[in-house]
Amino acid sequence: MSNQKPIPGTNGNHYVPYKERIGKESIVYFTRDLSAKGLLKVYNRIQEHLNGKVAVKLHTGEQHGPNIIPRPWVEELIKTQLPDATIVETNTYYEGDRYTTDQHLETLKVNGWTFCPVDIMDADGTVDLPVKDGKWFDHMTMGKNIVNYDSMLVLTHFKGHTQGGFGGSNKNIGIGCADGRIGKAMIHTTPGSDDMWDIAKEEFMERMTESAKAVVDHFGDQIVFINVMRNMSVSCDCEGTAAAPVVTPNVGILASLDILAIDQASVDLVYAMKEEDHHDLVERIETRHGLRQLSYMKELHMGNDKYLLIDVDHDDQQISLEDAVKDVVPFTK
Repeated sequence: MSNQKPIPGTNGNHYVPYKERIGKESIVYFTRDLSAKGLLKVYNRIQEHLNGKVAVKLHTGEQHGPNIIPRPWVEELIKTQLPDATIVETNTYYEGDRYTTDQHLETLKVNGWTFCPVDIMDADGTVDLPVKDGKWFDHMTMGKNIVNYDSMLVLTHFKGHTQGGFGGSNKNIGIGCADGRIGKAMIHTTPGSDDMWDIAKEEFMERMTESAKAVVDHFGDQIVFINVMRNMSVSCDCEGTAAAPVVTPNVGILASLDILAIDQASVDLVYAMKEEDHHDLVERIETRHGLRQLSYMKELHMGNDKYLLIDVDHDDQQISLEDAVKDVVPFTK
């Protein structure tokens, strides 16, 4: 790494339409079925890449958080398909319900994550994973126990995010596998700063993405991704009951072997909605320059921003983004 501070990229507030992208295409599976059954449907399309000891990286939420992936869906998936899997998490950088391991364990009980083992990966220390071709980092400090797993299912509630604009698979592992004290500080805070959140916009997106790349590279072809587009508040699940009310319509569930393709498709589905339906979430994404997550993943060769959207509800037909969201309805509790 150079001693000279890197220069962040630009245009994190600029959405690139699909027709303007170049490169290869990946596969993204899609169902409108927001249920345990729908989750199983898309999981079955990617499950053969999970072998050995499986980690399920899930945002288990602050106490009583209203928008996390419904616990019964996850319970059915794990009990029927992954009976030996472990949900994995790390402690938070901010003080709250999951700041210490003891607090975190209590929050897991409150939220009902008691039907399978849950490993707080940084409870007993850290491990450094290499960041290949990074400009901010040559390594990222992760929860130590990440190296105990052979494969990982990244099971993500797609939503807005106060700092990142949106939280998809990239955020789930980029922030969520970094340990609570060292790794998360490397992403969020300039050393010596009095503001723990002083790193923002494009620089933050790039740091978070380099952390995610360390995880993706570690697992190789044994990491898969599911994004659940439901209860998409502009606030992250980290905000728990204080999250902003949901106004964006529910869409469905996506699955892919490609982290960039699945996050790009999730963002594209938001942009494909009517303006009155997507206004708040698009504003959150663009004001935080969150689209830099996508362009930087492409620069780091983490995947493709072009993809075939495969409708598993209708005989695996390829569908357009517009078809996928044409029947969404205004959000209601």
